[in-house]
Amino acid sequence: MNVCLFADEGLARYGFPEGHPFGIDRQDAFLSEANERGLLDRVQFKSGRSAERDVLERFHHPDYVDLVRTAESKGLEHLDAGDTPVFPGVFEAAAHVVGAALDGLDAVMNGECVRSFQPIGGLHHAARDHAAGFCVFNDPGVVIETLRKRYGVNRVAYIDIDVHFGDGVFYAFEYDADVIIADIHQDPRTFYPGTGFAHEMGKGVAVGTKLNLPLAHGSGDREFRDVWPQVERHLEKYAPEFFIFQCGADGLDGDPLAGLRYTQATHAYACKRLLELADSFAKGRLMAFGGGGYNRTNLGRAWSAVLAEMLN
Repeated sequence: MNVCLFADEGLARYGFPEGHPFGIDRQDAFLSEANERGLLDRVQFKSGRSAERDVLERFHHPDYVDLVRTAESKGLEHLDAGDTPVFPGVFEAAAHVVGAALDGLDAVMNGECVRSFQPIGGLHHAARDHAAGFCVFNDPGVVIETLRKRYGVNRVAYIDIDVHFGDGVFYAFEYDADVIIADIHQDPRTFYPGTGFAHEMGKGVAVGTKLNLPLAHGSGDREFRDVWPQVERHLEKYAPEFFIFQCGADGLDGDPLAGLRYTQATHAYACKRLLELADSFAKGRLMAFGGGGYNRTNLGRAWSAVLAEMLN
């Protein structure tokens, strides 16, 4: 089978208590929908492992890793200003998200599968030295660093269609000309995280390698498709050797934390087009991560649409 699906109890434990929108039921909501669509019989199920400290430090600062590791024992309530609560087993759960991502990377690079999908992952707000926006450790960031350090793959494409700008990935590689970023998200002028403007295109030698495409509140499938050709031209210009797709489902109409109005068709379309580009430039190698999405019906539909395209 050419698609590895990472879903296990350890990944399900990454979630926050007491009615937090990022709860521990999100993985099951996706699996239920995917099963109803007959997709799960066609994937290779995989379980992840917990990433070790030295692996986390490929992206994160050692002091921050220490903070997360000791947060419970110190009685901390949050890892940031209030969005990312400390919960029982937070370090282990967050490290498991990263470990599963790296198992997915190994499977793709070793030829076990051409593509991988990890619905509980894509924690794109976490910075090198702090948590943010429900994100403790930045698994795409660790994957990018591992591609360089372990596999010698330098030119990596990171495509993010989560309703929120992927600031943790963007600013970590803002000066890096070999990380090609395309990010479509809700207009940041009045929306979290308040960054990700069109004029932000990278800095230094990396100017032009980053593409931000903010969409106005209320935009839907048509507006997404109107700007999508810019993404394809951007990726074709730089010919990436590996594709990472953050397919947050919080842009679908009815998400409680956002104001875009996509349907699942946007996720299917974006995934299909990216797979074609990955086939052209990267030997088909693509990893997808679920990212955000807080309406359980929506995330089930959007992520199932992505998985269906990966299986085609």
